[in-house]
Amino acid sequence: MASIILLAIVVAIAVALLGSVLLQSLTPINDIILSPLEKKCQEIADEGYKIHTLYPASNPDELLEDDMRRLLYLDDLWMKECVSVLPAESVFNIINNVERDFSYGE
Repeated sequence: MASIILLAIVVAIAVALLGSVLLQSLTPINDIILSPLEKKCQEIADEGYKIHTLYPASNPDELLEDDMRRLLYLDDLWMKECVSVLPAESVFNIINNVERDFSYGE
């Protein structure tokens, strides 16, 4: 009888852990509390990625002049205000969120 109760407890803990992992993987980073700087960096990354998706196989020299200037501005902003300030984990979370959002069409 004790082994059945112990098995039930182990199964309940395993289900709770798996459910937690699944819920975290499905929750976009925007639903998690972000600092104002992280929100700004998320917007910069989203906008830059949108430009990159317009020219997926192009060299930077093949971009339209306005898009090229905008992309260079966003890249500079990203490096100065995000990469150099935020911890690496936050930067990678933002990057992963951008790729996940665009790959799922959000």
